[in-house]
Amino acid sequence: MGNISDASAFADDQFNLPSLIKVVGVGGGGCNAVNHMHNQNVDNVTFVVCNTDKQALGNSKVETKLLIGNTVTKGLGAGDKPELGKAAAEASEEEIRNLFQDETEMVFITAGMGGGTGTGAGPVVAKVAKEAGMLTIGIVTIPFFFEGEPKIIKALEGAEEMRKYVDSLLIINNERLTDIYPDLDFTNAFAKSDDTLSNAARSIAEIINTQGYINVDFQDVKTTLKDSGTAVISTGYGEGEGRVTKSINDALNSPLLRNSDIRSSKRLLFYLHFNPKAQQSFKMGEMNEITQFAANLSKNIKIKWGATFDESLGEKVKMTILASGFDVTISENKETITFPSHATFDDEVVAEDVRPKKNHDERQQMLKEVYGTEKVVSHTQSVANSKYIVLRPSQYDDDEVISVLEKTPAFNRDPRIRELIVSEKTEQVVANDQQDTTAAATPAAATIAKPAAPSNDSGVAPIMF
Repeated sequence: MGNISDASAFADDQFNLPSLIKVVGVGGGGCNAVNHMHNQNVDNVTFVVCNTDKQALGNSKVETKLLIGNTVTKGLGAGDKPELGKAAAEASEEEIRNLFQDETEMVFITAGMGGGTGTGAGPVVAKVAKEAGMLTIGIVTIPFFFEGEPKIIKALEGAEEMRKYVDSLLIINNERLTDIYPDLDFTNAFAKSDDTLSNAARSIAEIINTQGYINVDFQDVKTTLKDSGTAVISTGYGEGEGRVTKSINDALNSPLLRNSDIRSSKRLLFYLHFNPKAQQSFKMGEMNEITQFAANLSKNIKIKWGATFDESLGEKVKMTILASGFDVTISENKETITFPSHATFDDEVVAEDVRPKKNHDERQQMLKEVYGTEKVVSHTQSVANSKYIVLRPSQYDDDEVISVLEKTPAFNRDPRIRELIVSEKTEQVVANDQQDTTAAATPAAATIAKPAAPSNDSGVAPIMF
């Protein structure tokens, strides 16, 4: 009997599983998301915040904090410069590596793209985690559309860099907050974005740590997500007639996740939760709803499923879905991004990015793929309208004015051109080679000098160009 008692005690201790999941926030946005999740008391998950901003770290309630690159940024942040963020992380690689020397098996790395620390340091942290053998999941946010093209392009390139070092990448588009939750309080709307991270980590923790009626374990999760590219990790609920189908659709329609059409995925894991004591008991016939859904998917998708009991659900069912291996990219114009690793905070000029710059059409295409054609076109027209120039009658036949306007369409017009023409200093003098038509069309290559014409007293209506 003593042996049996000892065995039971051993079994209890053996199955007291350690926290296998770690969530690491990098940069301001990433740390905010982790702070939000930490406040929700998600079980069996440990938290870390990493930043170049010492003051921001001090304000976090997360126990494990890492100031990265103190010798690079002096604890003052990366100043929206990804190259500084990368240099800071590389200077602290040993400390970052030490984060993964415990029993952690899976790491979520979350960062806001478009700034300095998250964009530059996030991929470095991911690289170190993956080299340490972690199943590495990246969750990144991309900016609101109003934050402007330069920041958005920087964010998209940063996300593509992150993709190189993670097993799976989830992308949250902040712009959708304005579309989906227009009436929500500002801070509550951002909490919706942070909830996407919380729900993903909580869902994985439940799968790993819950003994299912039809069990799914960490290795099943790892098989689904490892080296899989873009992923969706989402949970949905259903109630009443067709509740399983409703729960699947609810999970797949997570509004903040991009590319959530799982028909193009290669691996799929379903995990069903239901209350065995519900008045509407779960019937075998309801499994047909999963069968019908799976029938519409590619026959090449590898599917794994499980089920567990959860009395807290009442009459609802809950479905957790992990889908991965999507044939998608953030942009069709994907390029490898390389940030210089030797920049310092005090450098006035950092090493120049030698990648070929995207032209206007390429940048517009990237924006359309992420934010939608309608929004991009509307914004372009709005900007163009703000750059229209109203000509005075004295300028109607001024060949120099007409030449300048023909070579600078409104959507791409330098504001200095508008100011000079409006002030009627309209004679264009090409400063460089007159034979170089490209230079002649470039505002920086020209100066304008002509006495102002008399004011318009003729009563003739001006023309908008």
